[in-house]
Amino acid sequence: MYEFAIAWDWMSFAVRWLHVITGIAWIGSSFYFVALDLGLRQRPGLPVGAYGEEWQVHGGGFYHIQKYLVAPEQMPEHLTWFKWESYATWLSGFAMLCIVYYAGADLYLIDPHVLDVSRPVAIVISLASIFGGWIIYDTICKSPLGRNDTQLMVLLYFVLVGMAWGYTQLFTGRAAFLHLGAFTATIMSANVFMIIIPNQKKVVAALIAGKVPDPALGKQAKQRSTHNNYLTLPVLFLMLSNHYPLAFGTKYNWIIASLVFLMGVTIRHWFNTRHARKGDPTWTWLVTAILFIIIMWLSTVPKILSGDGAEEKVSAVQQPFVSAEAFPKVKDTILGRCSMCHAKEPGWEGIIAPPKGVVLETDREIAAHAREIYLQAGRSHAMPPANVSGITDEERRLLASWYETTVQGGTVQ
Repeated sequence: MYEFAIAWDWMSFAVRWLHVITGIAWIGSSFYFVALDLGLRQRPGLPVGAYGEEWQVHGGGFYHIQKYLVAPEQMPEHLTWFKWESYATWLSGFAMLCIVYYAGADLYLIDPHVLDVSRPVAIVISLASIFGGWIIYDTICKSPLGRNDTQLMVLLYFVLVGMAWGYTQLFTGRAAFLHLGAFTATIMSANVFMIIIPNQKKVVAALIAGKVPDPALGKQAKQRSTHNNYLTLPVLFLMLSNHYPLAFGTKYNWIIASLVFLMGVTIRHWFNTRHARKGDPTWTWLVTAILFIIIMWLSTVPKILSGDGAEEKVSAVQQPFVSAEAFPKVKDTILGRCSMCHAKEPGWEGIIAPPKGVVLETDREIAAHAREIYLQAGRSHAMPPANVSGITDEERRLLASWYETTVQGGTVQ
């Protein structure tokens, strides 16, 4: 039923909003505690076991914060655990992955020119890479290689580069970036769920039992927290990249993703150094700008968007839309009102790549995006923006009727 498309889109919107809310909560608390930890001051007279303190002012009040490397002599009655921000962010993100990329695998996940597989196979590959990635990462961290933090970070960077390349050999460019972000975010959230929180609970349990906690627990948790600190900004870039086809829809997208991780390091290094009161390394912004310029160059010179330009076959799922009686008029409307922007080589001044990577030139491309056309231009006036191409109400009704009639006929699930 066509009503399902509307309900599904609203569900996607709700889960996306939840993901943004929880992500803000997690990233906000993470950035705050990193800044707090680096800015602690030491002075004579601190309580026994206290490592440092910080005075802060916010919202008209003063806050006096003290950090204990292990724990205070007397355990407090109440402890606030910062964990659900991470868990909720990952769960809502995984829900988005299912709603957009698994349910819409034929459109958003699978690119037959890259790897022609069925929807179930593509989903299994996706899940195996995400959860298998955590196992590989955790194994490396716990191996002898993990004893040297710098050596470990360099090795993990090359793992990320390898994953960036690997994903572009499996999925669409858009899905490759999203999966690299999901892969990295899973590592971050699993660090909290599998290492940081369990280690903290072991420390608390040991103190309650009157035992001396194992210092290795804190060291391990600190290492994983540092990794999360440097991975946060690249994950944000990758999650937002679906709005920028020049990032994911190019021949060198995996190199672009690799450079984004370096930019995350340079930006966080500036913040971390400033928060630790160890100077003002402004050179990091110059390096970041240079890296971004290289990314811009890779995305446009040469201008090679994903796909080889060959005419694509219409799938069995898409065939009903193409076979519909109204399709010739629908195609004429799309080509006349939408394709000046949604083309491999857009003709609209100022647009050098199709918005969100959506191309509407062939029968297959129009049929593949039937639901989006229906929602964006048929049932709403979201497209074209400001109705710059002058689409009429009659043409909008045509687009809506085309989709609704095809779906209502029971030939499209």
